[in-house]
Amino acid sequence: MSVAAPARRIVCRNLLGPSLPFRPLNSHQQRRTAIFGSGGKKADDPQPTGQRANPVLEEFERESETNPVESQQPQQRPQAGDLSASSIFEDDRRAQELTERYDAEDAKAADGDTTQTGGRERNPANMQQVLDPDPRGRERWDRRKVIQLVRKGGRLTKQQLVKRTEREHVLRTHNLKTSVKKLGMVARQIAGKTIDDAITQMRFSKKKIAQDVLQQLQYARDEAVVMRGMGLGTVKPEENAGKPSKALPSPSSVAPTTPAPSDPQDVTTPVQIQLKDGKRHKISDPSTIYIDQAWVGRGPFGRLPDYRARGQVNYMRTPWTSLSVVLKEEKTRIRLHEEREEKRKKAVRENVWTHLPDRPVQWQRQWYTF
Repeated sequence: MSVAAPARRIVCRNLLGPSLPFRPLNSHQQRRTAIFGSGGKKADDPQPTGQRANPVLEEFERESETNPVESQQPQQRPQAGDLSASSIFEDDRRAQELTERYDAEDAKAADGDTTQTGGRERNPANMQQVLDPDPRGRERWDRRKVIQLVRKGGRLTKQQLVKRTEREHVLRTHNLKTSVKKLGMVARQIAGKTIDDAITQMRFSKKKIAQDVLQQLQYARDEAVVMRGMGLGTVKPEENAGKPSKALPSPSSVAPTTPAPSDPQDVTTPVQIQLKDGKRHKISDPSTIYIDQAWVGRGPFGRLPDYRARGQVNYMRTPWTSLSVVLKEEKTRIRLHEEREEKRKKAVRENVWTHLPDRPVQWQRQWYTF
């Protein structure tokens, strides 16, 4: 009968070298090792392993007792007369509860110095540590700016006045998988157009990169509206924005679908201006967002293998390019048009042509010059 392969290897090794003592482990020794091994608890340990002190757990339990989580609180059982979740009046009940909650929060905020956000009270003194980490540096900066303002007599430079009166937003996209030449053509196509016209152009463009540019333009538009407040000239703010009304309007008080006539002062007359390149442009809303500048930036190059014959491999350099856009409002183009017109009129007024200019007569000699 043949011996198994592991056994043959052991026999061969023992034949060549000295025999090793082999001692089988008895069953009682195994039980004694498992119970009284070195990894067990010492006899002089006063506290069992499972009941050792854990200061972190104890502190967490104390905080949980003082400030129980809302999710751990027992839910209220439905009582007789309550509305079911599928009731058509459930929305009204929730709106009423939110209204009462908002009124209580407003009254509490008016009495105390704490602000409540998301159901939790926040102390402004603690928030100031993050919002204003270096108060001394901020005070020095404010003092320096006040001194500069006093020295100038309260006058602002042209650049500062433009920054305070006009809005601007800059967006740089991530690296897109295309070349500078291909993306540059798209950037020149959308530069100077309004944001809506540029989005329409990219929507119906046949270029592959146009879809990525479309998504970035939509993101830039939303970011400019939310962060800078651009494009909101015709939108009127509501007093109770974000809060439900206290009482539902009666059917007689509901406004008709026909829009009411607006205030004549709010209606802006269309303005026709001349752009820098000489084209005529009509503006109906000065707060309309347009793309003032659009340029591309070269990104890193990737490596794409190109397998050839006879086992050869060539590596192609795949380009990556980014797109940057500057969004402004139409009131900026109106201001630039007025500045160009004023400059042109000033040049016409100063350089008035006269029929007989007052200049010295030259080349009058007493002999012929030919």
